[in-house]
Amino acid sequence: MAMASQIPTFRKAQMIVCRKKEKGRDQNYPYKVIEITPPPRNLGIRCFPSNLQCGDGVTIEGQNYTISAVTHRYQLRKGKYEPSEKRLDVLSTGRYILNLYLENLLDQS
Repeated sequence: MAMASQIPTFRKAQMIVCRKKEKGRDQNYPYKVIEITPPPRNLGIRCFPSNLQCGDGVTIEGQNYTISAVTHRYQLRKGKYEPSEKRLDVLSTGRYILNLYLENLLDQS
């Protein structure tokens, strides 16, 4: 006999809707944000403009982060590739600057 707590439940895919800015401006899109400093930490799904790139700064919950990588994933559906996920890999701004400094020291040696 299976108890109610043991029965698997299935959740529908969560739909994140970002508010549109004024016409003529960039539209915001949902990004999955991961802080990649070990151990990696999920910062949730956030709305940002579509023109983000590496080195840009973002603020999440009062903390400043610098974007280390932007990843767009696509999935093949009905013979066409459709966007399935946008992901931002971020580092705290202090850690990002420290990494740049250490890489510069390594290149000089």
